[in-house]
Amino acid sequence: MQAERKPTRIVIIGGGITGLAAANHLLEIEDKSGQTFEVIVLEAGSRVGGVLKTTEADGFLFEAGADSFISEKPEAIALAKRLGIESRLIETNQQHRRSFIVRSGKLSPVPEGFQLLAPTRFWPFLSTDIFSWPGKARMALDLVIPRRANDNGDNDESLASFVRRRLGREAFERMAQPMIGGIYTADPEKLSLRATLPRFLEMERTERSVIRAMWKAGREVTARGTGAPQTGVSGPRYSLFLSFDRGMQVLVDELLAHLHGRIRLNTKVESLVQNAAKTKWNLLLSDQTVLEADHVCLAIPAYAAASLLHNIDPELARLLNRIEYASTATINLAYRRADVPHLLDGFGFVVPFIENRTLLACTFSSVKFPGRAPEGHVLLRGFAGGALQPELLQLDQDDLVSRIRTDLRDLLGISKPPLCTRRQTWDRSMPQYHVGHLSLVARIRSQAQTLGGLQLAGNSFGGAGIPDCIRSGENAAAAIAGLVGAKVAE
Repeated sequence: MQAERKPTRIVIIGGGITGLAAANHLLEIEDKSGQTFEVIVLEAGSRVGGVLKTTEADGFLFEAGADSFISEKPEAIALAKRLGIESRLIETNQQHRRSFIVRSGKLSPVPEGFQLLAPTRFWPFLSTDIFSWPGKARMALDLVIPRRANDNGDNDESLASFVRRRLGREAFERMAQPMIGGIYTADPEKLSLRATLPRFLEMERTERSVIRAMWKAGREVTARGTGAPQTGVSGPRYSLFLSFDRGMQVLVDELLAHLHGRIRLNTKVESLVQNAAKTKWNLLLSDQTVLEADHVCLAIPAYAAASLLHNIDPELARLLNRIEYASTATINLAYRRADVPHLLDGFGFVVPFIENRTLLACTFSSVKFPGRAPEGHVLLRGFAGGALQPELLQLDQDDLVSRIRTDLRDLLGISKPPLCTRRQTWDRSMPQYHVGHLSLVARIRSQAQTLGGLQLAGNSFGGAGIPDCIRSGENAAAAIAGLVGAKVAE
């Protein structure tokens, strides 16, 4: 009698959104393919979800990490639909869809139609006080400056270099650095434009001028009737941002429910060993037990993956360790509405580094999304640290909150103490996509292919947003399933 075939054991190391998405997708593939998988998620900490963490108290909803995702990338919405929580998705509030930039200690609205680096509309740009007249004149030179010589479409460049070259120093210091800094918490002198905002390099290559390309794109959208300009809208395209009615924790909790019994918390992997035939992996766990696996997915930061792989493949570990990380902190502050003099007629503000403030940015959380604060109250969320100010995260809780409150007093006029504060530090959480990052990732993936049964996933390699992480995890799951031979009908 033929022995029953054992299920393929797949161990996913890391219980962040990437690891959870990978595990969930393996179960989806199993259900459709007829293959049998034993999926195990190992999480060193006491909770899953990574930087997705929502808590509630006294009617306030505190997001410790990411508070939303962009709908333009479909993976998060698609996952929500498959999990049956699509009805719990919410859009940003219809009113006040604009943001501010700090200039000389005051909040100035981002000009209508200004998208990250350059304007799409002429008059709002001309009338803004964010830039001086010489600064505006220098930005306008983008219309006549020739494209970079010998650009074959594969060249990389730092954000700082590109913006100063095309639009001038003031455009970089007053707009590009704080806007992009609020997304990647990076040093713009090192940040790869090709890995983060390749469309701007492509604009220069195809249209020569970034401003001309953006004006052209704006006219095409209007001509199609799919995106007529919205009065009063500025900064990020807020209509594309989604969250859940009770915060991003909704997604984590639903994945946790689907993966019931497959997640082991407080279980750190101390070492990995691959057998000589490269067909099995042995994982030494923190309780000194050994877990055998057919396939392993490392859904952890690059430096953590390097630590596990340095005895197996020193070259792969060396490449992984070249990806640097920045640490950040979020500080939620709850107030009575009457104690906040500012109109809060926007979704928040970003702070240029040259303003010499503690805050990187501040979100008006209860304005941006409904249900974040009880009636008559507001919730603000500040950000600090990043690649440019790592020393701030060495401050203790009281000192950091005090400095944040000083900024809020100066910028929003808030002198009363908050009703409560919640600080969350994310140590080495933001991978830094330095110039040459895409080439480095290609080398990492090529080297990793020599190790049978191993997949790398996560935001270390490309895309820092929630949809990017979901895509990375699901791609790793699909790759593992393909190696096993699971075939899913289209």
